[in-house]
Amino acid sequence: MLTQLANEAKNTIVSVVKGTDDVISALRGAIKDQVVGGLKDVEDVTTASLDLVSDVVTGAVSGASEVGVEITDVVRHSISSAISGVSEVGGDILRAAEKASVGAIKGTAEVGGDVGSVAVAALESAIKTTGELGRDSAETTKVVTVAMIDAADSIGSEAGGSVRKALLNAVSLPHDIIEAAIKGKEGVS
Repeated sequence: MLTQLANEAKNTIVSVVKGTDDVISALRGAIKDQVVGGLKDVEDVTTASLDLVSDVVTGAVSGASEVGVEITDVVRHSISSAISGVSEVGGDILRAAEKASVGAIKGTAEVGGDVGSVAVAALESAIKTTGELGRDSAETTKVVTVAMIDAADSIGSEAGGSVRKALLNAVSLPHDIIEAAIKGKEGVS
């Protein structure tokens, strides 16, 4: 079930995007506006306030079918826009990548989508966007991988297994870092 903020974000994003010719640009703008608008008045953009990022991305992903865009495309653009928005207000982009990726998993589960393919799209986008903003890709990979697996595991063992398998099998991702993150997480559990 969507949180109130996620539902509000979904409704806002869907209403902004519907009827536009350039759906992707409208989607990116709407997500970034939601994140920046929600965080700009926060004096100290902390991890707790970044929960807003997760809710905005959850809302965007759960509204994907209503705007006629593939869920993985929505995830890629949502992650990128959310991280950029957090960067704009001076927040921690690594935590933003983490929160946005968790939101993508939650939103996908909400609509019964493929959490494995969404995890791959989310991690690819997080690595690319944080890298463009000067963060180390290995650190992003570790943090986002563990966060998405935790989110998927909280949905159920099938979702967790799907995310692990998809991340380990994606040709575009750094397998050694993903394997180490998974092993480290499972060693702690």
